[in-house]
Amino acid sequence: MRIDRIQIVTAEPEACARRFERLALAAPLRRDRLAELGARRLVLALGESEVEVLEPDGAGAAADFLRATGGGLFAAGIAVAEVGATRERLERAGVRGVAAGDQLLVSPEALGIPGLRLVVSPARPRPRTGLVRFLYEVTHLCDDFVGAGARFATLFGIDPGHFVPIRSETFGYEGTLTLFDPDRLDRIEIVNPYDRTKTMGRFFAKRGASLYMAYAESDETRRLRDAVAAEAPGNWTGPVEGDSPDNLFLHPRALGAVMLGVSRTSFAWSWSGRPDRVQPTARPGV
Repeated sequence: MRIDRIQIVTAEPEACARRFERLALAAPLRRDRLAELGARRLVLALGESEVEVLEPDGAGAAADFLRATGGGLFAAGIAVAEVGATRERLERAGVRGVAAGDQLLVSPEALGIPGLRLVVSPARPRPRTGLVRFLYEVTHLCDDFVGAGARFATLFGIDPGHFVPIRSETFGYEGTLTLFDPDRLDRIEIVNPYDRTKTMGRFFAKRGASLYMAYAESDETRRLRDAVAAEAPGNWTGPVEGDSPDNLFLHPRALGAVMLGVSRTSFAWSWSGRPDRVQPTARPGV
């Protein structure tokens, strides 16, 4: 099981897609309609992952979300070997998703984890597009991160022994990284933003249990920093110097409705339980 996509809801899908393209992050793949959510869909290739940009075109969950929030990160996407087998497992646990082509859409109400909406897709190899390698994390905000993590592990057959506790005084949260596999970074980060004066805490106070942001890995953090500094000055944070920044944050205004963290390849292991796996930054000319 892997994190393989995110779904974004916006009233301006073309503008959103252009922002991703100008930053050399993604390129358009296909367009269709996702009737089950009442939305037109523009799919972008982002590294080896995908971004589904949804524009409501009638009544449905996408329109409800846009009306309530103004748009943003709508669903976390996981890829599995067999969607049918995952659907059967969920149904045995009393969770009923909605089939949409070869995908399974699972609402927070059906999942029993407030604020966590999932889209389950078949795992497929994809060529890499843009400056990132792949998505590996989606952040879910809630009050009970222990209970949410335990239910997620049970529903998807994940060994909670792989989970890594996480706490940040800087950003004011504590929670769990629900690593799907101890040798990969893929996970849902389930956290409680306890400090309501911080950015994440203010978001939580306004939205309640919800998805907050996504994270990707990149071999090209310097090129990405140069691109976002040129195309979206003031709408990112991270080190302004250095050959390969370890971590960058692209704000929603830079991408049109979603915050994306980008870490240098392997660097996320420094807070994911295996700091020994962090590879040193290559020196110029080496």
